[in-house]
Amino acid sequence: MKRTLYRLLSCGLLGILAVSCSKDETVAPTSAPTAVSQSFDATRDSHLTMGNPSGAITDATNSPNNYLMSKAQYVLSYSRDKGKPNWVSWHLSSAWLGSTPRQDNFSSDATLPSTWFHATSSSYTGSGFDRGHNCPSADRTGSVADNSATFLMTNMMPQAANNNQQTWAGLENYERTLVSQGYELYVICGSYGSGGTGVNGYATTIAGGKITVPARCWKVVVVLPEGSSDASRVTTGTRIIAIDTPNTTSISSSWGSYRTTVDAIEAATGYNILSAVSSTVQSTIEARVDSGPTS
Repeated sequence: MKRTLYRLLSCGLLGILAVSCSKDETVAPTSAPTAVSQSFDATRDSHLTMGNPSGAITDATNSPNNYLMSKAQYVLSYSRDKGKPNWVSWHLSSAWLGSTPRQDNFSSDATLPSTWFHATSSSYTGSGFDRGHNCPSADRTGSVADNSATFLMTNMMPQAANNNQQTWAGLENYERTLVSQGYELYVICGSYGSGGTGVNGYATTIAGGKITVPARCWKVVVVLPEGSSDASRVTTGTRIIAIDTPNTTSISSSWGSYRTTVDAIEAATGYNILSAVSSTVQSTIEARVDSGPTS
């Protein structure tokens, strides 16, 4: 009798242990992937992480030609007298990309001071120059609002068609390729000088003199693996892509042929483009011409 009772108790105990082990085994596989996924999630980070290149401020009265405008999708320095941005800066990671189609809803920017000239969707009509995006439409496909923000006229510069549709488009496509490979980018671009050549020939201004046609279009791209504390992660080994292109129709479609140094762009513009990065690191990476792949 005692032996029978002992056997029954032993079997019951083993059954309980078996159930307990079975529950542990079903919980572990479902919780582990979630933790891994969260640690590698891409985020939407500050557009000025690498610095404010021109020290732009939100003071329309005292700084009308270096006026800081902050959008959720990008940040820019605007020039009232040139009717275009001096530079535009934005963060690019997979968190900004989705399936929203191009909106093509070019519109004036109501956040400009009311007494300033407001470029409209037709300000470039007949000029011979494209409404050239600084922050591109395809970098902001997460929502209709994100994509529409890229079509504000404060994000546009008069750009020669071949420059806009071939050379710059090629670099923009390559940047998104890098994002698909697990990188996040900080992109700062702009234009300087006066006088470009569009399909109608050479011009220094459009829109009745209200918008300056730049002579050069430039871009700087900081390439980092996905992570956090991004400015402090920029080292002397970080890849920096810098290009400076002529704003003309007779331009090579290969953006790689226009690679230059950040130092050269800073000398031409007077900006401190990566001011938030360690000065020691800056001295190395800003003097180097990128030699990495172009596709």
